Amino acid sequence: MISAGDPARVLQMKTNRICAAACAAIMAVTTACSREDVPAVAAPAVTVATLSPSIVQLDDELPGRVAAVRTAQIRAQVGGIVLKRLFEQGAEVKAGTPLFQIDPAAFHAEVDSAAAMLQRSEATLARTRVQSERLQSLAAAQVVSHQARDDARAEHQQALADVAQARATLARRRLDLRYATVDAPIDGRIDQALVTEGALVTASDATPMAVVQELDQVYVDVRQPASMLESIQRSVVSGQLDKATGLPVTLLGSGGQAYPEKGRILFSGINVDAETGDIVLRIVVDNPERRLLPGMFVRARVPRGVQPAALLLPQQAVLRSTGGQAYAWVIGKDGKAVIRTVEIDGQVERQYVVKHGLHAGERVVVEGQERLQEGVVVDARPWKHPQTTGALGAP
Repeated sequence: MISAGDPARVLQMKTNRICAAACAAIMAVTTACSREDVPAVAAPAVTVATLSPSIVQLDDELPGRVAAVRTAQIRAQVGGIVLKRLFEQGAEVKAGTPLFQIDPAAFHAEVDSAAAMLQRSEATLARTRVQSERLQSLAAAQVVSHQARDDARAEHQQALADVAQARATLARRRLDLRYATVDAPIDGRIDQALVTEGALVTASDATPMAVVQELDQVYVDVRQPASMLESIQRSVVSGQLDKATGLPVTLLGSGGQAYPEKGRILFSGINVDAETGDIVLRIVVDNPERRLLPGMFVRARVPRGVQPAALLLPQQAVLRSTGGQAYAWVIGKDGKAVIRTVEIDGQVERQYVVKHGLHAGERVVVEGQERLQEGVVVDARPWKHPQTTGALGAP
């Protein structure tokens, strides 16, 4: 207990009370100010697309290479020195157009020699025919022996054979002379000459003299998983795809642009690659403008079938986890965002076709996913999407 006669201690107690009251007042004011200055957290703004079913044609984009419908390697059928090149490199040629001229002098000499042998054989034939006829009559009159008559007849038959052989030899020599002029076997575009004037060529050369390729039509060979081929066959059986039209195919260049020329599937291979499980599809494409050249890399958009109630989702609405799993943010009826795992089944005009995970009528976040957390209330606004051409219409 403090006595009244101790003024220092009384003053100290009064000072402590004043300081405590001031601190309490400051804390009250600070708490009140903090409550009034901190605003409420705003709901994140996102754009959403409402899923609705559409009729779409599903396509598969497959890599492929262009090949000529017909390719002819120009080779010499006789040996000799090339005298002239008779075509412009890179030009269009017709079947039968002379391309190279091989020195024909030796072949002319062989033709003349074969013609002389034929004349000699024909002269021998005429002599043996007269001799056989004479001995035939003498043998009938028993002037000569039957042995002499038979020998004359055999010589006549041998002369006939010699004439036939000489005619065949002459025909072969004339054929060699004609082969001295190397002609184009097919219509098409000829590439560069692979031999020059003065070169010695033979029929056994490994390198052709030139190559002619028919480019009015080209083939595109693509590889497709055998499981996808089954879906095409089911679509044909169900009538969704018309096999009579050849299953039309759109070709895309390396930059993604579509070629105006349309192709059609000719056939699929009968063997499945045991290592990859792929099967080869051959596509034929009309190529009047020569836009497609052999060896060119293209992508073929192959129809797989028609889905009558497909859900299309903009590509930016689909995200991928580190493991590659596709997912999307969905806004529930309570306005809260939830993550939904989805399964994609191809794409149509920059939109994914949803196979599993979403339902018609649900709202999916297209823009603003980076602001979301599981269970947070969002400010959802409609997403304005561009017109697409992949959907065929509402079911």
